Amino acid sequence: MLYYIFEYLDKHYGLSGAGMFQYLSFRSGLAFAFSLLISTIYGRKIIDKLRRLQVGESIRDLGLEGQKEKAGTPTMGGIIIIMATLVPVFLFAKLDNIYIFILIITTIWMGTIGFIDDYIKVFKKDKEGLSGKFKIAGQIALGTFVGVMLYFNPDVVVKEKLPVDQIVVMQEQAVPSYKFSEEHKSTKTTIPFVKNNEFDYAVLLSWMGEKANDYIWILFVLIVIFIITAVSNGANLTDGIDGLAAGSSAIIVLALAVFSWISGNIIFADYLNVMYIPNSGEMTVFISAFVGGLVGFLWYNAYPAQVFMGDTGSLTIGGIIAVLAIAVRKELLIPILAGVFLVENLSVVLQVSYFKFTRKKYGAGKRIFLMSPLHHHYQKRGYHESKIVTRFWIVGILLAVLSIITLKVR
Repeated sequence: MLYYIFEYLDKHYGLSGAGMFQYLSFRSGLAFAFSLLISTIYGRKIIDKLRRLQVGESIRDLGLEGQKEKAGTPTMGGIIIIMATLVPVFLFAKLDNIYIFILIITTIWMGTIGFIDDYIKVFKKDKEGLSGKFKIAGQIALGTFVGVMLYFNPDVVVKEKLPVDQIVVMQEQAVPSYKFSEEHKSTKTTIPFVKNNEFDYAVLLSWMGEKANDYIWILFVLIVIFIITAVSNGANLTDGIDGLAAGSSAIIVLALAVFSWISGNIIFADYLNVMYIPNSGEMTVFISAFVGGLVGFLWYNAYPAQVFMGDTGSLTIGGIIAVLAIAVRKELLIPILAGVFLVENLSVVLQVSYFKFTRKKYGAGKRIFLMSPLHHHYQKRGYHESKIVTRFWIVGILLAVLSIITLKVR
């Protein structure tokens, strides 16, 4: 909103300083600062309001140290993250940017699903919350929307590096160029540790011949649905001890900010030899606001937590991370970048699968871990949750750095 106001003032009145809003770095910095202030200042008021409404977490007795003390801690704190993200975005981002529009819808949509789930748990006293099939239906609906928008919207395009012989021709004709092709639609994405660093989803349907072009969008939408569902559920499972989900997510999103900045800047994209995605750099403003919201929420969510994010926060966080990764065409990096989410998810799948298998085969179920998700396994082994969270953060930082390095590792 302020971007358009200051753009008008700069264009028609030459107002001193108004042109600063044209700079992505300036608006990103403001978005982070505003988000951090909102989440820390108004976060306290929201927590007090939740406490007055008796929106407390009901804790199941899992035999974990310090678990009983958490009973009654306000939940649904994901509202803080959502508010702290959206307010700066509406103030400082270009709202007509297709990527910003998709991210806003994602935040509101996933936040609503999570809010309904928490509302049922807290006010309806139903520990199961929103039925799993309704959660999945909501995630499928969002995935369909995101997939269709990214595939069909004319503003979602890429520019690819031209072959050397074409670059020479353009230089001889004195045509200004950063060695990139014209804007065009593409189903290509980035694949790590592979020569040329790109993979085209259309290859998966090459056996269909010419008909592949008619059905590739369906495959693309299904891939988007799977990624959004997997990452949002992974974030949800990670939110089990104080500060783990918020801190891990902030690390992941900061890495995505680097990808967004590079992919949206034709000079850096040229230097690093990556796909240039016009207008994707604007997502840096959204990411800055999102990180500010996560860090501000962490102020109250760090051990001992004064508030829990609930599904309102965890589902929203996972959905946003998934959409950001897909938008900058780094979704195949998610197993590395969001490795903490992946391991937490796999620990549950392996635990349940192995228990069912051994019970069927031997008559008594056996476990791989003392408890799942994985962070509870370490709690059972006697580690303090602060130590577990800190070590998970360290692993997350290493994975984020490794993900960024893949830009040049081919």
